[in-house]
Amino acid sequence: MSQSSIEWTESTWNPLTGCTKVNPGCKFCYAERMTNQSLRERFHLGEDKAAIASQIIAATIEAGLIKADESVGGSRKFARYLPFWA
Repeated sequence: MSQSSIEWTESTWNPLTGCTKVNPGCKFCYAERMTNQSLRERFHLGEDKAAIASQIIAATIEAGLIKADESVGGSRKFARYLPFWA
C-alpha cells in the first residue's frame, strides 16, 4: 500500500503490482494461490494428511468457492487454486 492524495482515503493498493507482505498473516493471504501443501501448512497437517487436504480442496471446488489455476496446466501434482472471483 502507499499513501494516497485521494481525499476520501489514506492509502491505495495497485492490483497490477500487488502488495508487500508486511507480517506473518500475509503468508496465507486469500489472494495467493493455494496448493495442497499450503493448505496443510495453514492447518498444521502433516504430509501424511495430504488426502484430507485434497478432500477439503475438492469440496471447496464443488461449492464454487475456488477454481483451478489454469496457468500451471493440468498437472494434479502441481495444481494451484484461486478464489472463484479471480
